[in-house]
Amino acid sequence: MGTVDFHSHFFSRTFFESLAAQSELPGNVTQRLAKVSERTGLEIPPPSVPMHLERWTAELDRHGVDHLVSFASVPEEAPILAEAAQLASGRITPMAVVNLAAEGSEAKVRACLDQGFGGVLTFPAMHHYHLHDPACQGALKALDQAQATCYVHCGILVVKLRDLLGLPRPYDLTFANPLKLVPAASAHRAVNFVVPHFGAGFLRETLMLGAQCENVVVDTSSSNGWIKTQPQALSLQDVFERSIGAFGSERVLFGTDSGTFPAGWRADRRKEQESILQSLGLSDSEREAILGGNARRILRLP
Repeated sequence: MGTVDFHSHFFSRTFFESLAAQSELPGNVTQRLAKVSERTGLEIPPPSVPMHLERWTAELDRHGVDHLVSFASVPEEAPILAEAAQLASGRITPMAVVNLAAEGSEAKVRACLDQGFGGVLTFPAMHHYHLHDPACQGALKALDQAQATCYVHCGILVVKLRDLLGLPRPYDLTFANPLKLVPAASAHRAVNFVVPHFGAGFLRETLMLGAQCENVVVDTSSSNGWIKTQPQALSLQDVFERSIGAFGSERVLFGTDSGTFPAGWRADRRKEQESILQSLGLSDSEREAILGGNARRILRLP
């Protein structure tokens, strides 16, 4: 059974341009992005969606990845990712960023689901709300009815491109505690709530959430640099062991947080995580579940 990556960003040209348009740095959008590219080595994607998709597909083929969950990381990118997913013939499950507390969020979620999105990506720390707020209930009901996925980014949040473009940091980590998910997860039990990056610093709270709510899963994505914020010494293997202990191997999802070129799809992260799963003595079926089987079940893939 092949790999399913449950956490990646499509990062089309629209993503870069939408943030660059908000910047007050000198120059126009093209000039600002050229500066970012020169400073960091990041490749700005071409305007053509098929061309950008072709590059991603080549990466998946090269590394033996069967399926990719990919995010429209700004609202303007949703139509782009919908087009890419359609062209990918079922190989990509798209997810759209949505502020669930904003006016019209229920209609927006229903529209995304009708367009083939598998669910939504939410940033409570960026948009300053909790999922149990009354304003979120219509959108959560829509996700519940569709048995869809709701990513909830918890813990430390850094958007590097925003920083490079001099955009403000609106993040308030008082909205980023995973335990604030308990009321919403308990009320909407058909929704698959995903906490990325093991809670990105709120590990203990994430483990408690997983023990409390069976419809919450955790993903393994990113460099997990948040580990250095923990008061006790932890390795990534420790994090995996404790997460599997609290969630069970059936509620842990492999992810990379891949998104930009020239880095491409982060095969190094799969290699590191496969090594950890092997060292923990998991059975073949448990390892296969984490690396793809659990994702197939949640996404209802063939």
